[in-house]
Amino acid sequence: MQAWQIWMVIGIICVIIEIFDPAFFFLSLGAAAILTGLLSFAVKSTVWQIIIFAVLSFLAFLSMRKLGKKVLAVTDKDTNVYALKGMTGTVTNAIPEHGKGHVKIGGEEWSALEKNNLAIELGTKIKVIDIDGNKLIVEKVNQES
Repeated sequence: MQAWQIWMVIGIICVIIEIFDPAFFFLSLGAAAILTGLLSFAVKSTVWQIIIFAVLSFLAFLSMRKLGKKVLAVTDKDTNVYALKGMTGTVTNAIPEHGKGHVKIGGEEWSALEKNNLAIELGTKIKVIDIDGNKLIVEKVNQES
C-alpha cells in the first residue's frame, strides 16, 4: 500500500468512529489524516507526514472544538409546554375554588388550576407559575402595578 492510501484509510476509519462517538475528536483526526494523504503526494518523507498529521490534527481539533461548542451547546430555555412558565393570559372559563377552569395564553386554551386553590373570575389576567401534567398552575396578576 502507498502512503496516501494508508492516510485515507485512517481518515475514513476516524470519520466512521465519529459517527458512533459524536465528540468531534475523531472527526478532526480523520480530516487531518485525509489532508495528510493528499499532501503525501508532495511530501515523501514519513517523518514529515507524521509531523504534518500532528499539526493538522491539532489545528482541526481547535476548530472542531469551537464548532462542537456551538452545535452541542445546552440551552437553558424551556421548551414545549414548559415554555409557558411566566407567561400571562386571560381566564376564559372561571376557575372555581379547589377546581379547574380554562385560560387562554398566546391563542391557545389550557386547563388551569389556581396555585392556592382560590377562585378566579372570568376575564381575569393570570400568570403561569408551574405545570402539572397538562394543566397550568396559575395565579392572579396584581392589577395595581
